[in-house]
Amino acid sequence: MKGIVEERAAMLGEYIIEKGATVRSAAQKFGISKSTVHKDVSQRLKNVNPVLYREVREILDTNKRQRHIRGGIATKHKYEMLRNKK
Repeated sequence: MKGIVEERAAMLGEYIIEKGATVRSAAQKFGISKSTVHKDVSQRLKNVNPVLYREVREILDTNKRQRHIRGGIATKHKYEMLRNKK
């Protein structure tokens, strides 16, 4: 059972790097919770593959710096859609 968790952590890390994905989008793609993804890539991956971990950490840090902008864009889009329905 333990090997499966490490494999999943590596797969998640590779996916995040390849797609520049967020924790939320990776969780949705793999059908697991955001908490599981976060734990896999921030704790387990560090022990499994430190090089991959550092690359993933850079992407997650970038996503964290941009999240307030993404939230604003999503809110703007939401209200534009509501306004267009009327």
